[in-house]
Amino acid sequence: MASSDKPTGPLRESGLEPQPPGEKIGVAQQMLDKGAGMLQSLKPVKQISHHACSFALYAHDLSRQIQTHHYVSRLNQDFLQCAVYDSDDSHAHLIGVEYIVSDQIFETLSPDEQKLWHSHAYEVKSGLMVHPRIPEMVVKPELENLAKTYGKFWCTWQVDRGDKLPVGVPALMMSPQATGVGMVKEELLQKRDEYYNISTDAIKGSRVEIEEPEWIHPLADYWKQHDGKGFAIDIVPTDMKLKATFP
Repeated sequence: MASSDKPTGPLRESGLEPQPPGEKIGVAQQMLDKGAGMLQSLKPVKQISHHACSFALYAHDLSRQIQTHHYVSRLNQDFLQCAVYDSDDSHAHLIGVEYIVSDQIFETLSPDEQKLWHSHAYEVKSGLMVHPRIPEMVVKPELENLAKTYGKFWCTWQVDRGDKLPVGVPALMMSPQATGVGMVKEELLQKRDEYYNISTDAIKGSRVEIEEPEWIHPLADYWKQHDGKGFAIDIVPTDMKLKATFP
């Protein structure tokens, strides 16, 4: 068993529980937060442009599936970076980070690197990826772009197994797919649809005209083409570099 999969509690659906240990926020900290909000620019955070909701599967155990909330900022037309939370509540847990690149950038990556990425075409076409409260007509151009992208998502806080703190090493995540173990569990989908009062089936129908990529690289979604082989990080002892190497 890899270090990233050592259980610390019973598996559970993602949500607001469990909360990390700690005291309530004090008055001094509240004053600092309010003052910082007025005096500091917080430019990186303010670059977040929109919220997308989808689902993710652990690369080493596709039966473990979570709902994910991606708060997206765009560095350019070909590169997005996302802070990933387990809900859209004000007390949501920051559970990881996802980087999204266009197919042109993905093709420049080494084969070993490409194995860590997943495609987004199925997420988009199936209606699994939604932008809550934004009309489909408005978000359609973004979806057309996203259908041709690839993502690398590292989960740093496995709340679904009951972790009260972000312990252990990061876990690589995969995108849902239209096959067997890669399909999103119906109960997860139903819970999301009820929460946002949407119909994934209806959304899927409205996306029929979105073009699928002509070709999805076979090294992406690695498990699909390689007999269910996934990836997990483990911690191994290593000798430290005691001398800095500078040119």
